[in-house]
This record gives sequence, C-alpha cells and structure tokens, in this order.
Amino acid sequence: MRVPVSFGQYVPVASAVHTLDAKTKMGLVASFTAGIFLVDGFPGMGVMGLVVVLAVALSRVPPRIAVRGVRALSFILTFTLLAHALRWNPATVALVRLGPLAIDGPGLAEGLFFAVRIVLLVVGTSLLTLTTTPVQLTDGLERVMRPLEIVRFPAGEVAMMLTIALRFIPTTAQEAEKIIIAQTARGARFDEGGPIRRARAFVPVLVPLFVNLFRRAEELALAMESRCYRGGAGRTRLNVSAMTVTDWSVLAIGTLVLVGIGLAL
Repeated sequence: MRVPVSFGQYVPVASAVHTLDAKTKMGLVASFTAGIFLVDGFPGMGVMGLVVVLAVALSRVPPRIAVRGVRALSFILTFTLLAHALRWNPATVALVRLGPLAIDGPGLAEGLFFAVRIVLLVVGTSLLTLTTTPVQLTDGLERVMRPLEIVRFPAGEVAMMLTIALRFIPTTAQEAEKIIIAQTARGARFDEGGPIRRARAFVPVLVPLFVNLFRRAEELALAMESRCYRGGAGRTRLNVSAMTVTDWSVLAIGTLVLVGIGLAL
C-alpha cells in the first residue's frame, strides 16, 4: 500500500525554489512571517495570498500537499473564527443570534482575517521543509546559528535536534495513518459516537504509535553512533553549500517585497 506524502515531508521535484540555498529560504520565510504580521487589512492579506500561490507554483509542489497542514488546524481555525465573531448581547445588528450570543459583521470579518493569516502562514512556511532536504536544512540551521558559538552555544547539536524533530513529524503522521488503516480493516470505527467515544477509540492507536516511534528513535541513535557522530565540532561535509549571487539577489529582493507589502498594506 502506498502512503501519500505527509505534511512537511520533502518533495523531490525539479524547481527554482528547490535549487535555492537553505539559508536563502530561511531568510525568505522570516521575511514572509514578518510581512504577514505587519499586514492589517484584507487587501494586504490578498496580496500575501497571491505571493503564497506564486511560491507554490514556482516550487512545483502539488497544491494538495502544500495545503495538507491546514486540515490539522481545523480546530484552531474554528476557535479563532468563533473567538472573534461571537458577541455577548451585542449592541450592533447581529447576523445570527442564539439567546444572548450573536455573531455580528465586524466580528466575523475580524475572525476571517486572522483565520486567513494562519492558513497563509502555515502554507507559506511549510514550503521550507517541502523544498529542502533534511541534510540541507541541518546545514542551513547550523550556519545560521554559528555566530552563537562565540558564547559556547552548541549550534551543530541544536541544528541536528531541530532537523530530526521536523523529520519525525511526517514520519509520525505516516505511522498513525498506517495504524488507523490497519485497525479500520479489523473492524475498528473512529467516526462514530460523541467526542469522548471518538477519543477513546484512538487509544489503541497511540500505544503502537509510541512503540514504533521509540523503536525508530533507538535505531536512529544506533545508526548515528555506528557512524561515529560526535556533534558539530570538527565535522566535514560531502557537499558544502554556499550562497550564490542568485541566492543573495533573491533574498534581498524577496525581503524588500515581503516586508514592503506588510508596511504598505
């Protein structure tokens, strides 16, 4: 059985985004995050949405994979929308009223604005892991944090831990999906009953899931020890990454555009 690519997993396709250096993409993600938090209106959010669509198109990552992480945030999106839209005895004209609770137009618009911001932030930042291999990501993180080694910060070890954590996110999703499919084939039902019953139905999934994760962690630790991994000090690399003129140009132009959109709109 073929398991689909999970959220955050590297997608090996040939694209202009894949060829960029990891540090360039990290800088663009930081600029995009700053820009999207500077935007304070729907026009600016619409422009940021076009930027995300353009980035996904340039990366050649299938859109269904790029937006897969949004499904996991359905509860957060719903909570964000209701937290801003619901009013207690509103003085304004309510769109929907249920006793003392009501939803008015300004609150609904504000909730939609923050929900759209979360969606764009998730899709835009996920392109970093979707277009960067774990090795490139580790190298980029280590080089970005290297100046902190002056104060004896273990940049190499921290970069490796962050990369392994990111890599285990899609692995965990794949393991959970396999277990759910296997137990569904044996008659288990995960879509019946109320919230408590559904939560209890997932208990048999968690036990084998954690067992498999601990087994993978132990295998990874043994593999690293057998290859004499001793942290970042004195390590060499088969492929040494370096930012080219194209990387610096894309980073400079992208930062100016993204932050400029946030300040202007």
